[in-house]
Amino acid sequence: MGNQIHVVKNGNVWKVKQEGCTRSSGVFGHQYQAIERGRQIAMNQGKELTIHAVDGHIRDKRSYGNDPFPPRG
Repeated sequence: MGNQIHVVKNGNVWKVKQEGCTRSSGVFGHQYQAIERGRQIAMNQGKELTIHAVDGHIRDKRSYGNDPFPPRG
């Protein structure tokens, strides 16, 4: 299974999808609901949350896991 959780628009709903899984982890009517659920999953599993805009481009990334390359300073 991948190390990323994605929040994506699919038709009229927002889905929370985990890399490597065929089924969605949640289906929501609003993006903020999907982001909150995705955040919970990412924090619990130490993964990265990738939030996509309506057109599919990456809007934001949030990392909750162990970062193998922490920034200096």
